[in-house]
Amino acid sequence: MDNIALKAITRTTKGNSPARSLRRQGQVPAILYGPKSEPRMLAIQAFDLETIIKKGGLGRSVYTLNVDDEQNTKQVMIKELQTHPLSRAFLHVDLYEVAMDRKIHVNVPVLTVGESVGVDNGGVLQIIRHELEVFCLPNEIPSNFTIDITDLDIGDAVHVEDIPTSGNIEIPHDVNFTILTVSATRRDMETAAAAEGEAAEGKEAGAE
Repeated sequence: MDNIALKAITRTTKGNSPARSLRRQGQVPAILYGPKSEPRMLAIQAFDLETIIKKGGLGRSVYTLNVDDEQNTKQVMIKELQTHPLSRAFLHVDLYEVAMDRKIHVNVPVLTVGESVGVDNGGVLQIIRHELEVFCLPNEIPSNFTIDITDLDIGDAVHVEDIPTSGNIEIPHDVNFTILTVSATRRDMETAAAAEGEAAEGKEAGAE
């Protein structure tokens, strides 16, 4: 995934009142932290934050952070984003500094393409895992896992071990869990069960 630039400034005040003042100015209170650095209070333009999230997604992109126009930049990820429950305005953002040579755990979305033959025949596509956890270097985070469901018929499924990965990307798992499946509808299952029941009754009647 491409790296995206983000700018921030240092803030020296903390608390609810200064935070509200920042938001009125179109800024979002932020904090930067990491395993090798002390927490640092920052402020980011709300427009800039919204822009990078639209470009890179949330929680799986690495951003090049520049603070106060310093020469040295940091590689960060959005660890947590708080939003207003009604307006969805940004309230606070946590930025986590990452080491580019150290693997991290992130969640990557699962997408589907194609029209399933099973769905065309009356089945239902059930996506059980909308995201997959991956373990990889920050600059190798995939944008998504795309699954072609065209040839999936009723009763077919895609499991985690069916997902190809490249480079040093790992999908940690203890069991070969199901990601998605094409199942029969409830009506189809009830019809099949009724047919089996009638067949069984017919055999019993014949035996008598």
